[in-house]
Amino acid sequence: MMTTLAKEIFPAEAFAKVKQDALFVDVREQSELDAEAYDVPNLLHIPLGELERRFTEIPRDRDVVIVCRGGVRSLHALHFLIGQGYANAANMKQGILGWMRTGLPVHKNDMLTQNMGFISINQL
Repeated sequence: MMTTLAKEIFPAEAFAKVKQDALFVDVREQSELDAEAYDVPNLLHIPLGELERRFTEIPRDRDVVIVCRGGVRSLHALHFLIGQGYANAANMKQGILGWMRTGLPVHKNDMLTQNMGFISINQL
C-alpha cells in the first residue's frame, strides 16, 4: 500500500500556484474571513468543521492549496483529504499570517480589525 506524505509549501510558492490556476480551500470560520481574506481568484471556503461532509466540492483533478490562519487547521484538513485520495493537495505553512507578512494580497475589513469594541468618551 502506498502512503502519500503531506506536502507543505510556503506562501510565496502558494501564490505562484494560484497564479497557475490552483484552488485555495480556506478552512477558517466565516468570522475570520470577514476580517481578512485571501485576495485570490480561485477560492473555496469550507470551514474545517464542515469538511467531512463537504469535501466532495473540492475537485480531484486540480492542484489544491489548503489554507487557514496559521497553518495548523489546514494541515489537519490536508491529512483528511489525503485519506480521501486527494493527491494534488498541499498545506500552506504559516497561513494568512505568513501570507500577509510576505506582503501578498488580502482583503481586509478595517472596521472589524481596528478599534474593536472601543467607544470614545466623547461618543457617549
